[in-house]
Amino acid sequence: MRSQLLATLTLLTVSTGFCLADKAADLKPLLNQPGKLVVDEKFAGGAVPSSWGGVQGDWQVRDGAIVGKEKASDEHAAVLFLNQPHRDAIVRFSFKLDGSKNFSLSLNHPKGHLFRVAVAEDGLTLSKDKDKKDPKSKAVQLGKASGKFEAGKWHTLLMETKGGKVSVQADNGAKVEGSHPELDVDKTGYRFVMRGESFRVSDVKVWQAEKAK
Repeated sequence: MRSQLLATLTLLTVSTGFCLADKAADLKPLLNQPGKLVVDEKFAGGAVPSSWGGVQGDWQVRDGAIVGKEKASDEHAAVLFLNQPHRDAIVRFSFKLDGSKNFSLSLNHPKGHLFRVAVAEDGLTLSKDKDKKDPKSKAVQLGKASGKFEAGKWHTLLMETKGGKVSVQADNGAKVEGSHPELDVDKTGYRFVMRGESFRVSDVKVWQAEKAK
């Protein structure tokens, strides 16, 4: 009876991991207490909101999402920027890989690239970017996690920063954490970087991190 119960509980635990994939999943922060909600964007209008901008590529609001694709004339990945300066914060959003196999959530500091979370069909990779102004600088992988992100289906990602720490989790159970002292700086906002024909973002929320008392 005991072994049968344990088997049942194990099956339920595994099944839960497969059932989590969803749009606007209610993922909870692991590093921070959420403070003030400063962004709550559902892309309900027909135009790209004023705090957002397509740096490269073509970005349009359609059916409650912002949809991006590469432009051959750019000779660069499509980049969408959310202007939201912060130091420590929590961001959560839904995404769909339609005609794109991967994308990155990239953060910069005022002088250049800082770090990024690469999301592919088979998992997450957290990396500190190299300093392009320093020829000796190299990108550093801070963490990696396996997880299936099926094309054509909505998924949810939550990323938070606290000092030099970064925590990332997805609704399919994939989680990755990493740290580096150089990450404890002011950030300019959030950059969505994609290659391919279609990548969708929706239900974007950003909270300030509650300061420790």
